[in-house]
Amino acid sequence: MNHRWMLLWSSALGASGVAAGAFGAHGLKNQLPASGLEVWEIAVRYQLLHAVVVLILFVLAQQWASRLVPRAAQLLLAGTLCFSGSLYLLALTGMKWLGPITPLGGVFLIAGWLTLFYAACKIKSTN
Repeated sequence: MNHRWMLLWSSALGASGVAAGAFGAHGLKNQLPASGLEVWEIAVRYQLLHAVVVLILFVLAQQWASRLVPRAAQLLLAGTLCFSGSLYLLALTGMKWLGPITPLGGVFLIAGWLTLFYAACKIKSTN
């Protein structure tokens, strides 16, 4: 099974997360109020964390013959894009209508983690 897409997305999330972090720290420092910078930093933190998790899932997908691991990665990717993406836009634009998208991203993230938990429960122990 080709799970290369997980590696591609993980690296894209990681690279853009580092760039967003640097942009927030240097380019937005004098442009946004403290509350906007805080929202930006939360978005960066979640994006980078889940970039690493998707990378780990890529490695796990190579070891486990489970359709649940790629499904967990898909949910985590959707969650990261919705959660962090809406926070980036909220910080930059102040558009309050983006607010409902952020919790939807959180639901996707939780679903991804629970899918991974379920996948782990289904692994047969070799001991």
